[in-house]
Amino acid sequence: MIVVGGEALVDMVPGAEKTNDGLTSLVPRLGGGPYNVALAAGRLGTPTAFLSRVSTDRFGQALRDRLIASDVDISMVQEGPEHTTLAVVALAPNGSASYTFYTEGSADRLVEDPGPLPEDVKILCLGTLGMVLEPGATNYETVLRRESARGVLTALDPNIRAALIADADAYRRRFLSWLPDVRLLKLSDDDAEWLAGTDDLDAAVKSWLDAGVDAVVLTRGGDGLAVHTGSVTVPVPSAPARLVDTIGAGDTVQGALLSWLHEKNVGTLTGLGETEWREALTFAAKAASITVSRSGAEPPTAAEMV
Repeated sequence: MIVVGGEALVDMVPGAEKTNDGLTSLVPRLGGGPYNVALAAGRLGTPTAFLSRVSTDRFGQALRDRLIASDVDISMVQEGPEHTTLAVVALAPNGSASYTFYTEGSADRLVEDPGPLPEDVKILCLGTLGMVLEPGATNYETVLRRESARGVLTALDPNIRAALIADADAYRRRFLSWLPDVRLLKLSDDDAEWLAGTDDLDAAVKSWLDAGVDAVVLTRGGDGLAVHTGSVTVPVPSAPARLVDTIGAGDTVQGALLSWLHEKNVGTLTGLGETEWREALTFAAKAASITVSRSGAEPPTAAEMV
Protein backbone atom coordinates (compact mmCIF):
# COMPACT_ATOMS: atom_id res chain seq x y z
CA MET A 1 0.00 0.00 0.00
CA ILE A 2 0.97 3.63 -0.61
CA VAL A 3 0.22 6.21 2.08
CA VAL A 4 0.12 9.85 1.01
CA GLY A 5 0.16 12.51 3.74
CA GLY A 6 -0.53 16.22 3.46
CA GLU A 7 -3.21 18.80 2.91
CA ALA A 8 -6.60 18.51 1.24
CA LEU A 9 -8.09 21.81 0.14
CA VAL A 10 -10.39 23.54 -2.33
CA ASP A 11 -8.94 25.38 -5.32
CA MET A 12 -11.09 28.30 -6.44
CA VAL A 13 -10.42 28.16 -10.18
CA PRO A 14 -11.35 30.92 -12.66
CA GLY A 15 -14.60 30.16 -14.45
CA ALA A 16 -16.01 31.29 -17.77
CA GLU A 17 -18.39 33.96 -16.49
CA LYS A 18 -17.80 37.58 -15.47
CA THR A 19 -19.47 39.32 -12.54
CA ASN A 20 -21.15 42.71 -12.78
CA ASP A 21 -17.92 44.22 -11.48
CA GLY A 22 -15.87 42.64 -14.26
CA LEU A 23 -14.36 39.97 -12.02
CA THR A 24 -14.00 36.39 -13.20
CA SER A 25 -16.26 33.89 -11.50
CA LEU A 26 -14.59 31.23 -9.36
CA VAL A 27 -15.41 27.54 -9.50
CA PRO A 28 -14.50 25.24 -6.56
CA ARG A 29 -12.22 22.32 -7.43
CA LEU A 30 -11.09 19.78 -4.87
CA GLY A 31 -7.33 19.60 -4.57
CA GLY A 32 -4.12 20.03 -2.62
CA GLY A 33 -0.80 18.56 -3.76
CA PRO A 34 -0.79 15.39 -1.61
CA TYR A 35 -4.54 14.94 -2.12
CA ASN A 36 -3.99 14.95 -5.88
CA VAL A 37 -1.11 12.47 -5.55
CA ALA A 38 -3.39 10.09 -3.65
CA LEU A 39 -6.13 10.48 -6.28
CA ALA A 40 -3.68 9.78 -9.09
CA ALA A 41 -2.34 6.60 -7.50
CA GLY A 42 -5.79 5.39 -6.45
CA ARG A 43 -7.33 5.96 -9.87
CA LEU A 44 -4.52 3.93 -11.42
CA GLY A 45 -5.63 0.96 -9.35
CA THR A 46 -2.85 1.01 -6.75
CA PRO A 47 -3.83 0.39 -3.09
CA THR A 48 -3.55 3.90 -1.63
CA ALA A 49 -4.52 5.56 1.65
CA PHE A 50 -4.67 9.26 2.51
CA LEU A 51 -3.33 10.60 5.81
CA SER A 52 -4.64 14.04 6.75
CA ARG A 53 -7.18 15.95 8.83
CA VAL A 54 -10.27 17.00 6.90
CA SER A 55 -13.03 19.39 7.90
CA THR A 56 -16.54 18.26 8.70
CA ASP A 57 -17.84 21.17 6.59
CA ARG A 58 -19.44 20.73 3.16
CA PHE A 59 -16.09 20.99 1.35
CA GLY A 60 -14.59 18.40 3.68
CA GLN A 61 -17.37 15.94 2.94
CA ALA A 62 -16.85 16.47 -0.77
CA LEU A 63 -13.11 15.83 -0.33
CA ARG A 64 -13.81 12.53 1.43
CA ASP A 65 -16.40 11.49 -1.15
CA ARG A 66 -13.97 12.10 -4.00
CA LEU A 67 -11.28 10.02 -2.32
CA ILE A 68 -13.70 7.14 -1.95
CA ALA A 69 -14.83 7.48 -5.58
CA SER A 70 -11.15 7.30 -6.62
CA ASP A 71 -10.61 4.07 -4.62
CA VAL A 72 -8.50 5.78 -1.95
CA ASP A 73 -8.70 4.38 1.59
CA ILE A 74 -9.83 7.09 4.06
CA SER A 75 -9.38 5.10 7.27
CA MET A 76 -6.40 7.34 8.18
CA VAL A 77 -8.30 10.57 7.53
CA GLN A 78 -8.91 12.49 10.75
CA GLU A 79 -11.87 14.85 11.10
CA GLY A 80 -12.36 18.22 12.79
CA PRO A 81 -14.79 21.16 12.88
CA GLU A 82 -12.22 23.62 11.52
CA HIS A 83 -12.81 25.03 8.04
CA THR A 84 -11.28 23.66 4.83
CA THR A 85 -8.20 25.40 3.43
CA LEU A 86 -8.95 27.51 0.35
CA ALA A 87 -6.60 28.35 -2.53
CA VAL A 88 -7.58 31.03 -5.02
CA VAL A 89 -6.01 30.17 -8.38
CA ALA A 90 -4.83 32.65 -11.00
CA LEU A 91 -4.07 31.29 -14.46
CA ALA A 92 -1.47 32.86 -16.76
CA PRO A 93 -2.03 32.93 -20.55
CA ASN A 94 0.23 29.85 -20.89
CA GLY A 95 -1.96 27.85 -18.50
CA SER A 96 0.44 27.97 -15.54
CA ALA A 97 -1.16 28.50 -12.13
CA SER A 98 -0.36 30.66 -9.12
CA TYR A 99 -2.10 30.43 -5.76
CA THR A 100 -3.25 32.58 -2.84
CA PHE A 101 -3.88 30.42 0.23
CA TYR A 102 -6.26 30.85 3.17
CA THR A 103 -4.93 28.47 5.81
CA GLU A 104 -5.32 30.12 9.21
CA GLY A 105 -7.23 27.81 11.55
CA SER A 106 -7.90 25.21 8.86
CA ALA A 107 -8.37 21.52 9.56
CA ASP A 108 -5.50 19.98 7.61
CA ARG A 109 -2.73 21.79 9.51
CA LEU A 110 -3.93 20.17 12.77
CA VAL A 111 -3.29 16.58 11.70
CA GLU A 112 -1.98 14.38 14.53
CA ASP A 113 0.71 11.69 14.41
CA PRO A 114 -1.20 8.44 13.73
CA GLY A 115 1.58 6.30 15.18
CA PRO A 116 3.31 3.49 13.24
CA LEU A 117 1.71 2.85 9.87
CA PRO A 118 0.33 -0.61 9.01
CA GLU A 119 2.85 -3.29 8.09
CA ASP A 120 1.58 -3.53 4.51
CA VAL A 121 2.59 0.08 3.77
CA LYS A 122 5.46 -0.05 1.27
CA ILE A 123 5.62 3.60 0.16
CA LEU A 124 5.09 6.85 2.09
CA CYS A 125 4.76 10.15 0.24
CA LEU A 126 4.69 13.59 1.89
CA GLY A 127 4.93 17.18 0.75
CA THR A 128 3.60 20.66 -0.03
CA LEU A 129 1.86 22.58 2.77
CA GLY A 130 1.84 19.51 4.98
CA MET A 131 5.59 19.99 5.53
CA VAL A 132 5.23 23.74 6.17
CA LEU A 133 2.22 24.51 8.35
CA GLU A 134 2.48 23.70 12.04
CA PRO A 135 1.73 21.76 14.10
CA GLY A 136 1.04 19.25 11.33
CA ALA A 137 4.47 19.67 9.71
CA THR A 138 6.26 18.40 12.80
CA ASN A 139 3.90 15.42 13.00
CA TYR A 140 4.46 14.51 9.36
CA GLU A 141 8.21 14.84 9.92
CA THR A 142 7.94 12.36 12.78
CA VAL A 143 6.10 9.92 10.53
CA LEU A 144 8.74 10.34 7.81
CA ARG A 145 11.65 9.54 10.11
CA ARG A 146 9.89 6.61 11.80
CA GLU A 147 8.79 4.95 8.55
CA SER A 148 12.15 5.52 6.90
CA ALA A 149 13.84 3.78 9.82
CA ARG A 150 11.74 0.66 9.26
CA GLY A 151 12.58 0.50 5.56
CA VAL A 152 9.55 2.08 3.90
CA LEU A 153 10.29 3.66 0.52
CA THR A 154 9.85 7.34 1.34
CA ALA A 155 9.06 10.05 -1.21
CA LEU A 156 8.96 13.83 -0.88
CA ASP A 157 7.64 16.56 -3.18
CA PRO A 158 8.32 19.95 -1.51
CA ASN A 159 6.02 21.71 -4.02
CA ILE A 160 7.14 25.10 -2.73
CA ARG A 161 4.55 27.75 -1.89
CA ALA A 162 6.94 30.55 -0.99
CA ALA A 163 4.25 32.96 0.23
CA LEU A 164 3.49 30.60 3.13
CA ILE A 165 7.12 30.09 4.18
CA ALA A 166 7.87 32.80 6.73
CA ASP A 167 11.61 32.05 7.01
CA ALA A 168 13.03 30.72 3.76
CA ASP A 169 16.48 29.95 5.16
CA ALA A 170 15.03 28.03 8.10
CA TYR A 171 12.85 25.99 5.75
CA ARG A 172 15.83 25.22 3.51
CA ARG A 173 17.78 23.96 6.52
CA ARG A 174 14.84 21.83 7.59
CA PHE A 175 14.51 20.45 4.06
CA LEU A 176 18.16 19.38 4.13
CA SER A 177 17.56 17.65 7.47
CA TRP A 178 14.88 15.44 5.86
CA LEU A 179 17.06 14.16 3.03
CA PRO A 180 18.77 11.27 4.86
CA ASP A 181 15.25 9.86 5.36
CA VAL A 182 14.06 10.49 1.78
CA ARG A 183 14.62 7.86 -0.91
CA LEU A 184 12.80 9.64 -3.78
CA LEU A 185 12.87 13.43 -4.12
CA LYS A 186 10.58 14.75 -6.84
CA LEU A 187 10.37 18.47 -7.59
CA SER A 188 10.00 21.00 -10.37
CA ASP A 189 13.02 22.85 -11.70
CA ASP A 190 11.60 26.09 -10.23
CA ASP A 191 11.28 24.51 -6.79
CA ALA A 192 14.79 23.06 -7.10
CA GLU A 193 16.22 26.52 -7.84
CA TRP A 194 14.33 28.03 -4.89
CA LEU A 195 15.55 25.35 -2.50
CA ALA A 196 19.13 25.45 -3.76
CA GLY A 197 19.31 29.23 -4.03
CA THR A 198 21.00 28.83 -7.42
CA ASP A 199 20.21 27.89 -11.01
CA ASP A 200 23.09 25.38 -10.99
CA LEU A 201 20.79 22.41 -10.66
CA ASP A 202 23.46 19.83 -11.47
CA ALA A 203 25.35 20.88 -8.36
CA ALA A 204 22.15 21.00 -6.31
CA VAL A 205 21.07 17.52 -7.39
CA LYS A 206 24.51 16.12 -6.60
CA SER A 207 24.41 17.63 -3.12
CA TRP A 208 20.98 16.10 -2.46
CA LEU A 209 22.14 12.69 -3.63
CA ASP A 210 25.23 13.03 -1.45
CA ALA A 211 22.93 13.83 1.49
CA GLY A 212 21.31 10.41 1.19
CA VAL A 213 18.56 10.62 -1.43
CA ASP A 214 18.55 7.65 -3.83
CA ALA A 215 16.86 9.37 -6.78
CA VAL A 216 15.96 12.95 -7.72
CA VAL A 217 13.23 13.46 -10.32
CA LEU A 218 13.10 16.94 -11.86
CA THR A 219 10.08 18.06 -13.86
CA ARG A 220 10.43 20.82 -16.47
CA GLY A 221 6.88 21.40 -17.67
CA GLY A 222 6.65 21.05 -21.43
CA ASP A 223 10.34 20.15 -21.60
CA GLY A 224 9.75 16.81 -19.91
CA LEU A 225 11.32 15.28 -16.83
CA ALA A 226 14.48 13.47 -15.80
CA VAL A 227 15.71 11.23 -13.03
CA HIS A 228 19.17 11.56 -11.48
CA THR A 229 20.74 8.83 -9.37
CA GLY A 230 24.26 8.03 -8.35
CA SER A 231 24.74 5.94 -11.49
CA VAL A 232 22.35 7.18 -14.22
CA THR A 233 20.64 10.28 -15.56
CA VAL A 234 17.58 9.51 -17.67
CA PRO A 235 15.63 12.30 -19.43
CA VAL A 236 12.16 11.70 -20.87
CA PRO A 237 10.19 14.15 -23.05
CA SER A 238 6.71 15.31 -22.10
CA ALA A 239 3.84 13.49 -23.79
CA PRO A 240 1.78 15.37 -26.41
CA ALA A 241 -1.19 17.15 -24.84
CA ARG A 242 -3.88 19.71 -25.52
CA LEU A 243 -3.11 22.14 -22.70
CA VAL A 244 -6.02 23.50 -20.65
CA ASP A 245 -4.12 24.24 -17.43
CA THR A 246 -1.26 22.78 -15.40
CA ILE A 247 -3.12 22.31 -12.12
CA GLY A 248 -2.21 18.92 -10.68
CA ALA A 249 0.32 18.02 -13.38
CA GLY A 250 3.26 17.58 -11.04
CA ASP A 251 1.08 15.77 -8.52
CA THR A 252 -0.02 13.36 -11.24
CA VAL A 253 3.62 12.70 -12.13
CA GLN A 254 4.30 11.79 -8.49
CA GLY A 255 1.20 9.63 -8.10
CA ALA A 256 1.81 7.78 -11.36
CA LEU A 257 5.49 7.24 -10.58
CA LEU A 258 4.68 5.84 -7.14
CA SER A 259 1.99 3.65 -8.68
CA TRP A 260 4.52 2.25 -11.17
CA LEU A 261 7.04 1.56 -8.40
CA HIS A 262 4.40 -0.16 -6.28
CA GLU A 263 3.09 -2.31 -9.12
CA LYS A 264 6.64 -3.37 -10.02
CA ASN A 265 7.23 -4.20 -6.35
CA VAL A 266 10.29 -1.97 -6.22
CA GLY A 267 11.68 -2.00 -2.70
CA THR A 268 14.84 -0.02 -3.33
CA LEU A 269 15.51 2.56 -6.02
CA THR A 270 19.22 1.80 -6.25
CA GLY A 271 18.48 -1.37 -8.21
CA LEU A 272 16.74 0.43 -11.07
CA GLY A 273 18.64 0.96 -14.30
CA GLU A 274 18.14 3.20 -17.31
CA THR A 275 15.52 0.97 -18.95
CA GLU A 276 13.34 0.77 -15.84
CA TRP A 277 13.57 4.50 -15.14
CA ARG A 278 12.68 5.35 -18.72
CA GLU A 279 9.58 3.15 -18.52
CA ALA A 280 8.55 4.67 -15.19
CA LEU A 281 9.00 8.28 -16.28
CA THR A 282 7.29 7.70 -19.62
CA PHE A 283 4.29 6.31 -17.74
CA ALA A 284 4.26 9.35 -15.42
CA ALA A 285 4.56 11.77 -18.35
CA LYS A 286 1.62 10.16 -20.12
CA ALA A 287 -0.54 10.44 -17.00
CA ALA A 288 0.36 14.12 -16.61
CA SER A 289 -0.49 14.81 -20.26
CA ILE A 290 -4.04 13.65 -19.59
CA THR A 291 -4.35 15.81 -16.48
CA VAL A 292 -3.24 19.02 -18.22
CA SER A 293 -5.80 18.45 -20.97
CA ARG A 294 -8.59 18.96 -18.40
CA SER A 295 -9.60 21.84 -16.15
CA GLY A 296 -8.36 21.45 -12.59
CA ALA A 297 -6.60 18.44 -11.12
CA GLU A 298 -8.28 15.45 -12.79
CA PRO A 299 -5.76 12.58 -12.90
CA PRO A 300 -6.49 9.73 -15.31
CA THR A 301 -7.87 6.30 -14.50
CA ALA A 302 -6.08 3.09 -15.38
CA ALA A 303 -8.46 2.63 -18.33
CA GLU A 304 -7.42 5.99 -19.75
CA MET A 305 -3.76 4.99 -19.66
CA VAL A 306 -4.21 2.02 -22.00
